[in-house]
Amino acid sequence: MSRTGPAGRTSLNMARRERELTEAADGRVVDVLVIGLGATGAGAALDAAARGLDVVAVDAHDLAFGTSRWSSKLIHGGLRYLASGQFDVAHESAVERGVLMTRTAPHLVGAQPFVLPLTPLVSRGQAGLAWAGFRAGDALRTAARTPRRVLPVPRRLSATEARHLAPAVRPDGLRGGLLSWDGRVTDDARLVTALARTAAGHGARILTRVRALDAYGTGVRFRDEVTGEEGELRARAVINATGVWAGDLVGGIRVRPSRGTHLVLRSERLGLLPAGLHVPVPGESNRFVLVLPQGDGRVYVGLTDEPVRGPVPDVPEVPESDIGFLLDVLGSVLDTPVRRDEVAGAFAGLRPLLDMSGAEGSRRPGEKGVRTADVSRRHAVLTSPEGVTTVVGGKLTTYRRMAEDAVDTAVAARGLSAPPSPTAALPLVGAAARERLRALPVPRRLVRRHGTEATAVHALTLRDPSLAAPVVPGHPVTRAELVWAALHEGALDTADLLDRRTRVGLVPEDREQAEGAAAEALTWAAEESTRG
Repeated sequence: MSRTGPAGRTSLNMARRERELTEAADGRVVDVLVIGLGATGAGAALDAAARGLDVVAVDAHDLAFGTSRWSSKLIHGGLRYLASGQFDVAHESAVERGVLMTRTAPHLVGAQPFVLPLTPLVSRGQAGLAWAGFRAGDALRTAARTPRRVLPVPRRLSATEARHLAPAVRPDGLRGGLLSWDGRVTDDARLVTALARTAAGHGARILTRVRALDAYGTGVRFRDEVTGEEGELRARAVINATGVWAGDLVGGIRVRPSRGTHLVLRSERLGLLPAGLHVPVPGESNRFVLVLPQGDGRVYVGLTDEPVRGPVPDVPEVPESDIGFLLDVLGSVLDTPVRRDEVAGAFAGLRPLLDMSGAEGSRRPGEKGVRTADVSRRHAVLTSPEGVTTVVGGKLTTYRRMAEDAVDTAVAARGLSAPPSPTAALPLVGAAARERLRALPVPRRLVRRHGTEATAVHALTLRDPSLAAPVVPGHPVTRAELVWAALHEGALDTADLLDRRTRVGLVPEDREQAEGAAAEALTWAAEESTRG
């Protein structure tokens, strides 16, 4: 057992990476090679390893480097898919939300309340339609067997109640509100980290900074981005889970990225927000901008849905047009609109929407194509002529089902023997019953981010009180969390620490102030590893 906590076999760090990369590239043939370590790729690595298969998973950058860290942090129950008649997709989302909230990650995924303020801009017809939708969403919750104690039922609010839950909303003409609930992950990048570490605990080799240069049915040619050395990784089955970059590795995959932008505001700008907000987009009947309090001194406002053409960047830029749109919609309900210079940061993610026109190999038997309007709501698993299995489309909520489908397809296509997926009942690192989590004698915020491992993170501050200090004044992330990430969560540099294991880097000013603390944490962790 580590001197710094009970992480054990799930620990990821530079020493383990170097050892396992050498093992993986020694000419052996593993069962499954996964390319991409976002939610779906890390989920596929866990799925395959939990079935007893020999697994290697690689990413050119870091865990959750791409789309998986740029979401709204919501674990949707499928309500928005009912409007277009996609009942199967809606039910699948509700089921997967329930799995995360009750079995696999109750420490990371909880219930998030939302208020839809009934302002003069919301007609009674629109309010009635929204209320019917929320009731339908609760029916999905019931069908998915998610208990009401985990996800409460929607209800109507008086104007006084709406103002209490959404005090920043303009009171003039406010006639009440609609309260609804959905799932929310504390941090999408932390979910991916938990998936990768759980996979490692089942024997998967999780290798960041390993770029797949070419993929074929029996392996990949790779480059170690740390040393520059190239080599080959051999496998009986290869799964391409690179999201918006899927077509770069496998011919015939046409991805149509859609940009979703969020603003980052300081919490004091909107004051106390006991609930999030659904803000109707003027002129549209079923589209909302979301206001999402994060509990870390920040609020996210999003999101857009804009097509992106041309080369796919590693980190998408946020155009001023997106920022202006979000501020305009937000200003339609606030007592005091947010100015442009009050936006502390912004981020954008690219949804990997699959263009299924003419494509073969969807996971749904007999389905040869999906309408353009549906591409963001479905996922597909495709097998190339060379034998590479590609999984693309979908959404964060259903990553587990996507991973299961990808492994099922790869196993069948390559003639491997494996039992059914056990991941619907497999707790991730840090997971425990909510009663046990509530009883942990450490700060609640640590429990929401680390689950049962919160006690080990907190113990670092008892050994070295300086680690209890925040990395940035006014921000809750402590130096101990950075050290823990370097020791056990595979963080190799300051960007890993600030941009993915924590989200300090979302605000450029905070990121600059935290660089020194991040560098010191890496040094502390390196010295600790040397001491053994």
